[in-house]
Amino acid sequence: MTDTNTARQDFEKALSEATTEAQAYDALCALTKATVGAKLFTVMTADMDAMLARRVYTDDAENYPTTGTKEIEMNRWFEQVHGRHETFVSNTLADIDTVFPDAELIGKLGCGSVINLPVILGGKMVATVNILHEEGYYTPERVAQAHELLRLPSMAVLALAS
Repeated sequence: MTDTNTARQDFEKALSEATTEAQAYDALCALTKATVGAKLFTVMTADMDAMLARRVYTDDAENYPTTGTKEIEMNRWFEQVHGRHETFVSNTLADIDTVFPDAELIGKLGCGSVINLPVILGGKMVATVNILHEEGYYTPERVAQAHELLRLPSMAVLALAS
């Protein structure tokens, strides 16, 4: 991990120079990896009228492409993230498997912990920033760091990309 001030400055510069959505998402991905840490980084938008989620950014297009959509499932994850606008954190693959049907692939990629950071704009949950790493990686300190360092940048990127 790098110094958070340097990482934030690099993000601000990259975002100010971004001319495409991909460049804005790249800046957020780089900030996340430099501060909180991630093996896999994606962003999913939510269309609640159609009850569909769409991956709009990925740093692993082979395993998690940005094509297509998936149905939003009503489960405890949905209630926590969509309903209460709270961050979802899991630090074991077994727990991830209780809410995500792709847990096997997540494990194959060397990941076993996740932070799903909801992005709220206009009072609505419009997207989640999904940060994955090895099992047990997202300690309470790293989760606090994700909230402190990534919420506003995530909102800026999603507002720009909308």
